[in-house]
Amino acid sequence: MLKQILNKLPKKPIKSSESLEDPSITKPNPPKRSSSAVFPSSILTGIEPLIPFKDAPISEQMSLFISKLSLCCMAFDFNDPSKNPEEKELKRLTLLELLEFITSGQAPKFSEPAIFALCKMCSVNLYRIFPPNYRNSRCSRGKNKGEKQENEVDEPSFDPAWPHLRIVYDILLEFVASSSVEPKVAKKYINHSFILQLLDLFESEDPRERGCLKAIMHRIYGKFMVHRPFIRKSISNVFYRFVFESERHNGIAELLEIFGSVITGFSLPLKEEHRIFLWRVLIPLHKPKCLGVYFQQLCYCVSQFIEKDPKLASMVIRGLLKYWPITNSQKEVMFLGEIEEILEAISMVEFQRIMVPLFWRIGCCITSSHFQVAERALLLWNNDQIYNLIGHNQEVILPIIFPALEMNMQNHWNQSVLNLTHSVRNVMTEMDNMLFLACFARFLEEREKESFETEKRKEAWARLENAASLQPVSWNTTAVLVMMPPLS
Repeated sequence: MLKQILNKLPKKPIKSSESLEDPSITKPNPPKRSSSAVFPSSILTGIEPLIPFKDAPISEQMSLFISKLSLCCMAFDFNDPSKNPEEKELKRLTLLELLEFITSGQAPKFSEPAIFALCKMCSVNLYRIFPPNYRNSRCSRGKNKGEKQENEVDEPSFDPAWPHLRIVYDILLEFVASSSVEPKVAKKYINHSFILQLLDLFESEDPRERGCLKAIMHRIYGKFMVHRPFIRKSISNVFYRFVFESERHNGIAELLEIFGSVITGFSLPLKEEHRIFLWRVLIPLHKPKCLGVYFQQLCYCVSQFIEKDPKLASMVIRGLLKYWPITNSQKEVMFLGEIEEILEAISMVEFQRIMVPLFWRIGCCITSSHFQVAERALLLWNNDQIYNLIGHNQEVILPIIFPALEMNMQNHWNQSVLNLTHSVRNVMTEMDNMLFLACFARFLEEREKESFETEKRKEAWARLENAASLQPVSWNTTAVLVMMPPLS
């Protein structure tokens, strides 16, 4: 099939000085070479160089473009550098020539056969199933037991075929961005199946490949408006599987970056679909242990939603309180940082809706034995916006956090936390000294009640122990079987 395509191409005239081969001499067929397991299986029957684009007439350049794409559909084993070095180099040079042809801006409108041939070439070279070791993703770190296993997955795996893959990705990116591509024609081949396979490639451990995929998905989302709902739904499904099933995926950060730019284009008022995405996808993404891998991108997406509709701030904070990490101090510090960003943009009405459960949780963080958590919670008072919110609602907030401040002053082991606690106490005293004294008196009263209850409980146990000591010791014990009443 390849020879038939090559025979149709225009060829340079043979000089008279060149010797012609004897047609009676038959050459042996070249040996068949099997492709790498990374690529789809194909059989190579020999590769002949094609003429460059500059030597072909303009009317035949598109046919030459298709022929070169067909040539690049041949797959090689890049795990063994000694296999087919000449053919690999020829393919690399041909890919570079295709890239130059697309980026030069001199290419005519791409025909439907050309679009089909390019999509096929990209599918053959890019779409592949990753080996099992790729599943030890960045977002599964910490789930395996043992420090050695955690350190082993820190180094990403790089595909030996990357020098060729990079050129193919550049070709696809420039092709999608090219003004010579008609979206109405290209959408037949850059379809749902093509997009799903691109999303599957985000599982790659190679950050360079994920970066190329991110740029391509940006372009596809921007150019093919008909595919936008499907792309959003497909990315949401990836997030659902990650949060509620596997907690294993390498491309969550890159997919969130894509969605971050998508959110900025949402029109107001926000559709119900977008609100559901915030509550059912972005908020639960705070749950996995590997939150730190994509925390920055997640915060950006959430902040974009709140910037679009400030009324969503209270809903987001309720979601964060729902997934608050009780036993993970590093995540607590991250949550407190995100809370601070949200409070900087929240309105007074929305703040008053969630201030009671929020500052109850902040009070728990203030008394945390982990000094970084306590420090991060106390540093919220250094933010002018948060200070203003607290000042307008101190009658509600101070009684909630006052016991935490007093307990820190009496019991906390870290000197930095003690200094910050003392500073916050002074700030609250300056806001309303009378309220502060009232809270202090209430705190002392509650402590006296607790002491009284403790003494009362001790006296009750002492009486029980005394009564038990007066009873004669009986060595003949009898087990009594008590029948439980039947459940109604």
